[in-house]
Amino acid sequence: MAREHVEVAVLFADVSGSTRLYETVGDDNANRIIGKTIDVMAKITEMYQGYVIKTIGDEIMCRFSSANECVRAAKEIQEEISQGIQGESIPVKIKVGLHFGPAILMDDGDVFGDAVNVAARMAGIAKGDQIITTEETIRKLDPDLQDLSRQFDKTNVKGKEEEIIVYQVVWETSDDVTRIEIVSAPEAEEIKYLLLEFQGQPIRIASNDNRTFVIGRGVQSDLLCQTRLASRTHATLEFRRGKFLLSDQSSNGTFVKTDDGENIFLRRQELMLWGSGYLSLGEEVAEAGDDLIRYTCE
Repeated sequence: MAREHVEVAVLFADVSGSTRLYETVGDDNANRIIGKTIDVMAKITEMYQGYVIKTIGDEIMCRFSSANECVRAAKEIQEEISQGIQGESIPVKIKVGLHFGPAILMDDGDVFGDAVNVAARMAGIAKGDQIITTEETIRKLDPDLQDLSRQFDKTNVKGKEEEIIVYQVVWETSDDVTRIEIVSAPEAEEIKYLLLEFQGQPIRIASNDNRTFVIGRGVQSDLLCQTRLASRTHATLEFRRGKFLLSDQSSNGTFVKTDDGENIFLRRQELMLWGSGYLSLGEEVAEAGDDLIRYTCE
């Protein structure tokens, strides 16, 4: 079988929580919903000059010659699916992982190699409503798409000696999507734990957890806050350089009020947390009532 060494963008997209979907609506209904979802993703792939390599259960694998077209297709998939599947009342969430890099293209259209392995790893990191990719891919994008990206995590990939820097592409519509800027915070001793409390629910995050903690109204959030102004993925927390970094990803912003009197508003920005205080999703701390998130750095 003939093979060709190429550089391609590989995209994996699958239905998040499909096991629960089967349990909730039954096999026949779940199969129908997933089938319609796959059809939508395949049509969008072709709209952006992509090629559907295969579908496996609730997952689709595609390739594109351009990183730009791949990311634009991923955005379109998320935007289209978020509006609902035609004729279905059950909401569906999609997680997307993609990467642009070297691969071996077979004459039957299939691809193997580095681009596939890394894209699959990105898909494994993604949660529902997310598009996850690599720094290498972001560098290949046009400026308008780069402006929608933010550093999300670091991870190891089999066959790679160094960690890969992971990015998220923010696709939710906002009139003021900008590059995330870091809001400065006072210098403080290194923090080992971040304690959160929301509506009586305590959560303790350790500095060595090595993961990104998601706050939002999306059902797969680590801290589920189904408040009226929260976004699906409203904000994230991760440990970086001895402190916990709060990153706003929302449409309405995140309000921070520290116990030492600082009031900070984040919109597509990041803040190194210190001391203790309150977080409010989308509205002023004074107006949030029982929807406040209490935080304490230890």
